[in-house]
Amino acid sequence: MSRHYKHDIVIIGAGAAGLTLALELADHHRVAILTKADIREGSTLYAQGGVAAVLSDKDTIDSHINDTIDAGVELGDPEAIRFTVEHSKESIDWLIEQGVPFTRYGEGEEYHLTKEGGHSHRRIIHSADATGLAISKTLIKNASNHPNIEFFPDRVAIDVVTTKKLGIAGPNRAVGVYALNSDDDVIEVFHGRFVSLACGGSSKVYLYTSNPDTASGDGIAMAWRAGCRVANMEFNQFHPTCLYDAKAKTFLISEAVRGEGGKLLLPDGTRFMAKFDKREELAPRDIVARAIDHEMKRLGVHHVLLDISHKDPEFIKEHFPTIYKRCLEYGHDMTKGPIPVVPAAHYTCGGVVVNRHSATDIENLYAIGETAYTGLHGANRLASNSLLECIVFARSAAHHISENHALTNDISIPDWDESKVTDSDEDVVITHNWQELRRFMWDYVGIVRTDKRLLRAKHRVDLLLSEIQEFYTNYKISNDLLELRNLAMVADLIIRSAMSRKESRGLHFTLDYPNKQTTSSPTILTPKNTD
Repeated sequence: MSRHYKHDIVIIGAGAAGLTLALELADHHRVAILTKADIREGSTLYAQGGVAAVLSDKDTIDSHINDTIDAGVELGDPEAIRFTVEHSKESIDWLIEQGVPFTRYGEGEEYHLTKEGGHSHRRIIHSADATGLAISKTLIKNASNHPNIEFFPDRVAIDVVTTKKLGIAGPNRAVGVYALNSDDDVIEVFHGRFVSLACGGSSKVYLYTSNPDTASGDGIAMAWRAGCRVANMEFNQFHPTCLYDAKAKTFLISEAVRGEGGKLLLPDGTRFMAKFDKREELAPRDIVARAIDHEMKRLGVHHVLLDISHKDPEFIKEHFPTIYKRCLEYGHDMTKGPIPVVPAAHYTCGGVVVNRHSATDIENLYAIGETAYTGLHGANRLASNSLLECIVFARSAAHHISENHALTNDISIPDWDESKVTDSDEDVVITHNWQELRRFMWDYVGIVRTDKRLLRAKHRVDLLLSEIQEFYTNYKISNDLLELRNLAMVADLIIRSAMSRKESRGLHFTLDYPNKQTTSSPTILTPKNTD
């Protein structure tokens, strides 16, 4: 028997997007927040740099818009970009009202603004070098203290329940979510008048990633299975600088380090970015990542170096306390010399197609944050626009939901049917497929691509999808199986999108089509068979 819970809004994910939506709605609605692990775990927690916004008299909305369009290589949606930037200041004001402790120049003085790659002005408001942590802690505290918000940790969402899935005539709309309670392996049913997918991106599809283990593309895969379009899945951003250390896995070194004067060096100490872009270390991330990848392959080395040791040690410790301490834990003192860095999968620029209110193709189903494709990022994300997108579109979604709150949900959702499945004694299959998937995605669908590599990846993902479906149909589900199922589906979407783009633009670089086309448009995939 399944356990049933009823709320007005069911939100999957407790990052900046999900928490903002919950806090904006909770005064008048009962909200359930499902998290795959602990409520504090998620990509927001690890965001270091800050939030981009027009906050200075020296900056302008048009300048921020132009920087975003330029970084996105003219593939972003101008209306979505303007909408986001025009709502940037009020979003920061909202975060300040929530109590986020952004860094100031001094006690009671103006907020400190930093500059990152691709930005023409200092417009990144931050909390030292742990902005995501500050936002996450503040919003979680506020949400935990709200009587209308209920957290459900250790719940792994399986699928969105829709009226079409239940065989109910009329427009297809979301009415709830099936989720696995990983504490006792019971499948639970969460009923909701509205459902929001705010569960992050899919960078875990790659072998090396800066993302937490939870970033397995769950929201994108669930929306696709439910019948939603996805867009621009070929554009996965590789952060240029993650700490290269076996123990650290891939600890992210914020772009702000380069923004404050950090230099990229070859192992012999030679600078190299000037060969690739006149902006050198402050070029957009796709250019920097490709440059590092090129030099590593050319020289046959495992990493390059990032050096900010020419700056005053106290300046480094004050501006990058978290990075300094973490690097020191692994034996790297960034005040005394360069540290080893390598690119790693970092941000999913595509996702579930939504409008300005974060509404998907299915009624009452919303997608927010990295799960969504809003049109903001185009072919490459401008640094620190991601947290801004979370806040702007979550607040817009909350307004839209409030306007339609009169909708009732008296639809009965049946228990999860496990009558025809058995316990698996072949979990090694999941482990093997997991490793194979992430390896061939890294090798064939990584920073630099070719038609031949993509075709090889497509053959392999087709076989994996068939094996995974057979396993999913016959055996009891587990967290690992659900993540593998979602990642394989997202991998297929990435490969199909990459195969359809016959040019090099932004994060999609192919040796077979090295030039950018004169005109281009987003890659939009539409599901044929859903639910």
